[in-house]
Amino acid sequence: MAEPPEEPPPQAVPQPYEPGYGLYQPGYGLYDDQIPDPTHQMLAIQNAKALLLKSSTASGLNLYDHLANMLTKILDEQPTNVVDIIENISRDVKWTQFRKKMDTLRDEHEILPTFEAAEKRKALFLKTNGEGAEEIEEEEIGETSLPNVMETAFYFEQAGIGLSKDESYHIFLALKKLISVQPVPQTCRFWGKILGLEMNYIIAEVQYGEVAEEEETEEEEPIEEEGKGMTELEDEEEEKEKDEPPKSMYKPPPTIPKEENGTGANKYVYFVCNEPGNPWVKLPPVTPAQIVCARKIKKFFTGRLDAPIVSFPPFPGNEANYLRAQIARISAGTQISPIGFYQLSEEEGDEEEEGGRDTYEENPDYQPIPVAEMVDSLSSWVHHVQSILMQGRCVWLNPFQKSEEEEVEEEEEEKADEQDDVQQEIGPPILTPLSEDEGIQNIPAWTGQTSTNLIPEYAVAVLQSNRWPGAYAFASGKKFDNIYFGWGHKYSPENHNPTLPPPVQAEYVSGPEIAETSDPTLEEELAFKAAQEAALSIAEEEEEEEVEDDEEEDEAD
Repeated sequence: MAEPPEEPPPQAVPQPYEPGYGLYQPGYGLYDDQIPDPTHQMLAIQNAKALLLKSSTASGLNLYDHLANMLTKILDEQPTNVVDIIENISRDVKWTQFRKKMDTLRDEHEILPTFEAAEKRKALFLKTNGEGAEEIEEEEIGETSLPNVMETAFYFEQAGIGLSKDESYHIFLALKKLISVQPVPQTCRFWGKILGLEMNYIIAEVQYGEVAEEEETEEEEPIEEEGKGMTELEDEEEEKEKDEPPKSMYKPPPTIPKEENGTGANKYVYFVCNEPGNPWVKLPPVTPAQIVCARKIKKFFTGRLDAPIVSFPPFPGNEANYLRAQIARISAGTQISPIGFYQLSEEEGDEEEEGGRDTYEENPDYQPIPVAEMVDSLSSWVHHVQSILMQGRCVWLNPFQKSEEEEVEEEEEEKADEQDDVQQEIGPPILTPLSEDEGIQNIPAWTGQTSTNLIPEYAVAVLQSNRWPGAYAFASGKKFDNIYFGWGHKYSPENHNPTLPPPVQAEYVSGPEIAETSDPTLEEELAFKAAQEAALSIAEEEEEEEVEDDEEEDEAD
């Protein structure tokens, strides 16, 4: 007799306290027309909501809040084809609830670089004066030394040279702030921009009057003369007298003093900053030793003035001194003007014949030169800055020349030095035409071009230095200016070869007077001791005989 088939186990029906209770009760089907029981319906809704509110053990989120945020986002934005992008909406909602794990108690506030730059430049747009500033500015418009940077930038822009308009205007405001903070200068000019590996240098060229220069020299003198008190100096002299080390006979070459402020390579004062809005920093005066050493090395700037200069030969200073030396070299070789714009001042007469004349003045009778002639002929341009000699100065100085007091104190023998062998250096005079500049192998020193060939009537003459890449000059009518944008390096057709160290000093010539003797053998030592004892015994016997002779002579007397 066949066994009846096993009945399937009854389907587990959720209990009232379990989620999903009431979903399988009569009246809850899709096609069931019966009216559900309200108590069962509310219980089912509560259980379903409890299921949706169950938090995830991984993210801590629940499906109910996630769906609510998704529907809110959809209703607010109302995108098209929602069903196609529902996954993207879900991902975006989850991403907005992501929180970065912080190691600190406070939240990190990330400051954008653009916001930092805007905060630094905010001070440039603020007026320093209070009420009535407009009246004061209107009175001083004609006497201001502030250059029109935007006008200069417009002319250089015709030849594709310069910075953006925003940066030029920020530099314009920075120069205005410099003039308001520092003593009022005679002239102020945007010299240019030297690029660096980390930061760049924006450079301003300033020239003060005689009063300001005297104040600067008075401030520098006590710094140089600052030292120890009289008592400390006396103590040091006493210590030196007690035990003086052996003195070296080597005489180092005499140090060449720097040129005074307002003359030569230190005629202008230079201020630098990394970005418009940063405080201006005054560069120190340049010395001849720094210029001479800067010609032998080639270093990229970092943008930090206190950075050391590691080179051979060793540079006497840090990056601020090296930057000042390069500015002096670039200015001496690239500051040019149309011929006839400046003329030598007549007040000096025939003074400074040896060192050359340094001052000039504008020519009131100057007539502009045609643009085509200024581009084709280098003779229509001149240098209006003194050239730097090989000595590192613009005006040559005899390093062996001494004062009258020193000559009287010295002996006649010490006077016969190498004074006669020193030859005076003479550089090209001021306002020398560019046609006399030496080229670089087959490359001319300067290259001229017009800003446009389509409208030559309104073209601007532009000159570019091939010796100092990045140095430019323009001329249009009675207006001209110079500017520099580059790395601050001189062009060299070959790769830069650092200076080799001096040759190693030769060994001292060996001779019998410095040769080391060989150690004696044992037999030689014994023989030497026996000879010494014999000599001592003989000396003692002779002394005894002399004593006996003296006693006999005394007895006879």
